[in-house]
Amino acid sequence: MRIAGSALALTLLLPAGLIGSAPAAPATSAVPAHFVVVGPVGDALAQTEESVRAVGGAVVQSWPQIGVVVASSPDPAFAANVRQQPGVEQAGASRNLAEQLPPAQSNRLETLEGTANGIGTFAADGKEPLEADQWDLPQIKADQANAISQGSKDTTVGVLDYGIDPTHPDLAPNLDVSRSVSCVNEGVPDQSQEAWQPQDPTQDHGTHVSGTIAAARNGVGVAGVAPNVTLASVRVIDDGGFIYPEYAICGFIWAAEHGFDVTNNSYFVDPWYLWCDSDPDQRAAAEAVRRAVAYAEGHDVVNVVSAGNSNWDLSQPIHDTNSPNNGGPTQDRRTGPDCHILPGELPGVVSVSAVGVNAVKSYYSNYGLGSISVTAPGGDARQIPQTPSANGRVLSSVPGGGWGWMQGTSMAGPHAAGVVALLRSTHPEWTAQQVIGALNNQSDALPCPKDYDGDGDGVVDAVCTGGSTGAGFYGAGLIDALDAVTK
Repeated sequence: MRIAGSALALTLLLPAGLIGSAPAAPATSAVPAHFVVVGPVGDALAQTEESVRAVGGAVVQSWPQIGVVVASSPDPAFAANVRQQPGVEQAGASRNLAEQLPPAQSNRLETLEGTANGIGTFAADGKEPLEADQWDLPQIKADQANAISQGSKDTTVGVLDYGIDPTHPDLAPNLDVSRSVSCVNEGVPDQSQEAWQPQDPTQDHGTHVSGTIAAARNGVGVAGVAPNVTLASVRVIDDGGFIYPEYAICGFIWAAEHGFDVTNNSYFVDPWYLWCDSDPDQRAAAEAVRRAVAYAEGHDVVNVVSAGNSNWDLSQPIHDTNSPNNGGPTQDRRTGPDCHILPGELPGVVSVSAVGVNAVKSYYSNYGLGSISVTAPGGDARQIPQTPSANGRVLSSVPGGGWGWMQGTSMAGPHAAGVVALLRSTHPEWTAQQVIGALNNQSDALPCPKDYDGDGDGVVDAVCTGGSTGAGFYGAGLIDALDAVTK
């Protein structure tokens, strides 16, 4: 998977932080590969299922709501064969055939950068014990907003991630276990708690982003942006650290059909950093994910996504040398306008870039005019806050009842999801599109920095377009939680 940010944002979406490929081995017909097959919506998808079986495939999961079948087959030619069958519009491998090699392990997952003791009573000023180290809350005026509203229990944020620790004292009060699910068993929903919760303490990403969204104001640890809203765990990251298309598809459909108001998506879909329409396999998988996102939007869900940690200008051609990332040989690709990050560059999503404490683009954050909706605190170890810890990363909850620092656009996204949750709590009658419009309109414009040098080496690292609007780095601007509860 690619988590979109964390302790060392690089380890997430940043190509330089990827783990090496697994050693190549001969493919074996004994190992089935996974595919997505796109067909008609509704009952007519039954013909697509029959076509899958007709060429030797197995139907793993069928989504007639969006016209997508998840299939498996040991035949590498399955996609090419099924494309010729009735009821099939597109088909492609969802993981690439490297899954028939020895298992790979993702290394883009961020690592935790330090921990903090958050057990205690409220601070003297009535804040949470660790809130003095949360420079990110006052940056977006969330502390002021919480004095007016902490959000409504009727507002639900689905966290599509590694799972949420259901025992964490900052998260348990707000977690709805009845609507939590795992999608990592080939994209088939599994509501058992052992499936949707983190499997070990290293799977900390989902618990961390959840604390940013909705850690309770309860005298323990930290505070979230919307500390009274409801969370649901939607596990879409497997034990290897990957998010494949069928996992994300399952997650978005679950959100649509279980009354979620917001989803947070701090990841990009594997195994391609960018999915290109010129490749029939990638085009099919991208179309399937696009349909799932559109289905959620059609059910009035606001989908917040992290922009990524590669310091890429998403408005320009990109040189990708790290895909596919799940084993086997990588490709040297010069990608063009037909290639996109999933789900971050899909229509209708809220794409979030990251800033540090100085409200300047974080050194790792992707950017690009027309590619970024808004910006939010993601942390930057090189921008040092005047806080007790002097740690420029983002402090939040981690599995096992602890708290720790991470940085990345993965941390920026949940700040925006929290503000969206406040908007939806304040204006429950608003549609998703009205909420997105308000989020953009209420954001505070940040000007383009001159000669941006994020890593401080004296070399310009990125060029911001948009002048005084700063739109190339920041989209509509820095999100504003206070406006979300007062306007």
